[in-house]
Amino acid sequence: MCDYLRIFLNKMKKILLTVLALTCINSYAQNALSDELAFRLKEEAFANSKMEELAQFMTDQLGSRLAASQQKLRSEKLVVEKLGALGLTNPRTEKAMDFAKGGWDNQKNYVAMTAPYYCSFAANPKAWSGSTKGLVKGEVILVENPQSEEDIEKYRGKLAGKIVLMPVTQNYEVSFEPLAYRYNDEELAEMTTDARPGRHNYRRQQGGAYAMPSREQMMKMRQLQQKFAKLLQEEGVLAIVNTRGTFNVPNSTGVQYKVGDPEPAPEIMIPLEDGGRMARLISNGEKVEMELDLQNVFTDNQQINNVYAEIPGTDPKLKDEIVLIGAHLDSWHGGTGAADNSSGCVVMMEAMRIIKALGVSPRRTIRIALWGGEEQGLYGSRGYLENYLYDRKNNKKLPGYDKFALYLNMDNGSGRFRGIYLEQNDMAFPYFKEWMKGIESLGFKTLSPRQTGGTDHLSFDRVGLPAFQFIQDELEYDRTYHTVMDTYERLSISDLKLDAAMVAWLALSAANDNGRVPFKPGYPKKEEGRPF
Repeated sequence: MCDYLRIFLNKMKKILLTVLALTCINSYAQNALSDELAFRLKEEAFANSKMEELAQFMTDQLGSRLAASQQKLRSEKLVVEKLGALGLTNPRTEKAMDFAKGGWDNQKNYVAMTAPYYCSFAANPKAWSGSTKGLVKGEVILVENPQSEEDIEKYRGKLAGKIVLMPVTQNYEVSFEPLAYRYNDEELAEMTTDARPGRHNYRRQQGGAYAMPSREQMMKMRQLQQKFAKLLQEEGVLAIVNTRGTFNVPNSTGVQYKVGDPEPAPEIMIPLEDGGRMARLISNGEKVEMELDLQNVFTDNQQINNVYAEIPGTDPKLKDEIVLIGAHLDSWHGGTGAADNSSGCVVMMEAMRIIKALGVSPRRTIRIALWGGEEQGLYGSRGYLENYLYDRKNNKKLPGYDKFALYLNMDNGSGRFRGIYLEQNDMAFPYFKEWMKGIESLGFKTLSPRQTGGTDHLSFDRVGLPAFQFIQDELEYDRTYHTVMDTYERLSISDLKLDAAMVAWLALSAANDNGRVPFKPGYPKKEEGRPF
């Protein structure tokens, strides 16, 4: 009889421990927001939305926002004014990090083929490349991609006064995939499975698979390209023409440069259709000529700035803890940075407006951060980390580290949120499972344990802080990003309204929860010799 009693008591003990564990989880991961507040929040987000106004402000009014450019500095001032007009506290610009490239702005861009016949081209100058001496005209010389130093030397003494057309390495293939799509239920379900190790965001790729070169091969190619670029500079070429992009849409990119270097040769990007046409004409024996007028201005602005504002917390014990929401304000220079990343900025701004309009006083402080220099290497978010949270150089926590509650990032275009990548932080699941109840009706249903990369949440995740990027439907990603086509027309206003409502709800939930998402155990890890 005693054995049966002992077995019974052991079972009861296990049951009680399980109940206690679940109770502890729930006590630390409670949705403190009411259904009535969820109703009010959605009413504000959809009936009183300012998304259209914010979207036009961030794209049409601000224009392009290349890191450290005069355009970016102008945008920072206007965004600070806008955040103040939304009623947020202490809108401001702060230096994030030094930036050796300095500022660069394009003021004139005219490119055309003049022989064997005239045709103006859609073109985009490479950022931080130099200017032409007014309108210049010259013969186009098609060069080969150098595979050795001997390949470089064969051009010495032959390129002065020429316009150099770099090899056209891109091949166009008809794609039968849609340019924009919604994730289906099967794809979303697959994301909920663990896929460790590694980063596994679910992103469709157009075109076939290709073999990535090894690190050694990449270093060799880079060294040869640098030596070839030096030769072209020494030869005194009129301009360098690069080919990338399809649908007659040139891409945006930049050249290697830092303040104090000689001004680089003028370089432009033209789309595959134009570069391919000239390459074929030259290969078939035709003499091709071009004329160009590129005027660019360099400024000695060697810093990256971020823009911040807050809704202050009111709980005496929690008000110094920070719920951070953000997106990068900088863009490339060709378009107006609509999908990448005005979309993220306006969602975060609208989320703050919604919270402010509700008159809700969060227990923790909610801060919006609009980062600079993301396109050049996460400069803005890295600077925030270094200035407030963690000194990675000395592996030392700063006072803000233990006050960090959560970071939510948006940088995947203007598609609708379907859930969130939780960066293998298993401790985050019970929190988001509770918080998402208020926004499941908006389509936020997928909690993925997987990691995703390529944007500002990484700066925080690398030191164990809870920082997350949303799962979004992808809208014209491959055709839009880093091109002159990235303008207001790429935005889906209806999707952005939904996204802003979801961010507002999650930020409020995190700001009012009794507990916080735990940091990753074992972090920060010592990272000697590891660059950002």
